Amino acid sequence: MSEAGTESKKVDFRKGLEGVVASETSVSQVDGQKCELIYRGYAIDQLIGNSTYEEVSYLLLRGNLPTSSELAEWSELLAASQELDSGVLDILKKLPKNSDPMASLRTGVSLVGHYDTEAEDGAIDAVRRKALRMMGKMPTLVAAIARIKEGKEPVDPKAGLSYSANFLYMLHGKEPSASETNALDAYLILLAEHGFNASTFAGRVVTGTRSDYFSAISAAVGTLKGPLHGAAARWAMEMLLSIESPDKVDSFVEKTIREKQRFMGFGHRVYKGEDPRAKHLKRCAIELSEAAGDNNLLAICERLQKSVLEAKALYVNVDFYSAPLLHHLGIPTELFTALFALSRIAGWSAHVIEQTTDNRLIRPLAQYTGPRGLTYKPIDQRESVSDNQTV
Repeated sequence: MSEAGTESKKVDFRKGLEGVVASETSVSQVDGQKCELIYRGYAIDQLIGNSTYEEVSYLLLRGNLPTSSELAEWSELLAASQELDSGVLDILKKLPKNSDPMASLRTGVSLVGHYDTEAEDGAIDAVRRKALRMMGKMPTLVAAIARIKEGKEPVDPKAGLSYSANFLYMLHGKEPSASETNALDAYLILLAEHGFNASTFAGRVVTGTRSDYFSAISAAVGTLKGPLHGAAARWAMEMLLSIESPDKVDSFVEKTIREKQRFMGFGHRVYKGEDPRAKHLKRCAIELSEAAGDNNLLAICERLQKSVLEAKALYVNVDFYSAPLLHHLGIPTELFTALFALSRIAGWSAHVIEQTTDNRLIRPLAQYTGPRGLTYKPIDQRESVSDNQTV
C-alpha cells in the first residue's frame, strides 16, 4: 500500500503522541505509575549522593558505571575538550545583547559544529567522539553566553576542577564551595536524562534522517527552549519571587485558582504522583538556603507545595525546587533553561548514539481532517474566503 493510501485510511491517533510507544530504548525508564526514574538500570536514588555528573554521563553514554581508571580517563577527555574556538566566541559576542540565552545557546551549538573536524562524519565512533567533545564544551559555552550578556569577558576553564565546579567558576569568576558544587552536581544528574521527552525525541528525529550530531543537538536545544518544556523552572522562579513572603501564599493560591491560571512547577505529563527528582532537589535547595542564611524562598516553596496539594491535588515536579536551587547558586533566572540544557546534553547524546546504532527514519502518519473533492476554479472565478488576516 502506498504512503498516501495509508494516510487516507482511518486510524486511531493520540494527540501529542500521548501514550504512544515510538521505539525501544535502554538509556532510561520513566515509570509514571510508580513515580520512578531509572538510568541504565540504576534508580536515581542510588546515584544521587554517590556518583558525580561525570560518572553518570559515562553511564548514559557507555552503558555502565566506570571503574576508577575509566572515570579518570573520561574526566580527562571532558576537560581536554572544554575550550571554545576563538571563532565561536567572536560570533557570540556579536549577537544582540537582548538575545534569549537559549537562542544564543542554539546558535553556539551550531557554531561548535562548524569548528569540529568530524562534524559530517556519521560513523558511530565519530558520533561518540563528537558527543564527548560537545559535553566538554557545554559548560564553557553556557557560562560564556551568560557573561557576554552581562558585558563581561568569558572566563577560561580551570584545570583540576570538576565538571560542575568548573561551570560555576567560569560563570562567577571564583571557585565555588563544596556545597555549591555538590548541589549543582545533583541538579545535573537529576536532569541528565528523561526518556522520550520533547527535546530528546526531536534530537532522535533529526538523527533518524542521518543528519549530523550538531544538528540533532541544536534541534534539541530549540525544543527545550519552549515554555511547555524546559522553560518551566524559569517561570516557577518568577512565580515564587512574585509571592514575596510565606504569609502571602494562601491568597496567591486562591487568586490563581479563581483566575484559572497554572501553578508553575506543579503536575507532570507522565508521573501520577510526586516527581521522583523533586525530593532530592528540595534537600539541596534547603542546604544552600541554610548556608546563605536566607530561608524566605524555601519557606514560600514549602507552604506553596502544601497549599497546592491540598487545594488542587497537584504534586511538585522537577522544576519547582530547581528554581530555588539555581537561584541560591547565583544563576540568573533567564539562564535557568540553559542550565537544563547543560544537564541534558548527556541524555541527548546517549539517544543520538542509540538512534545512530539502530536507525530507522521516524515518520509518523497524520489523520487528515480537511475537505475533499474540491473543484479547481480559475483565479478570476474565485470568491474570497479570507478572514482578513494581514501578513
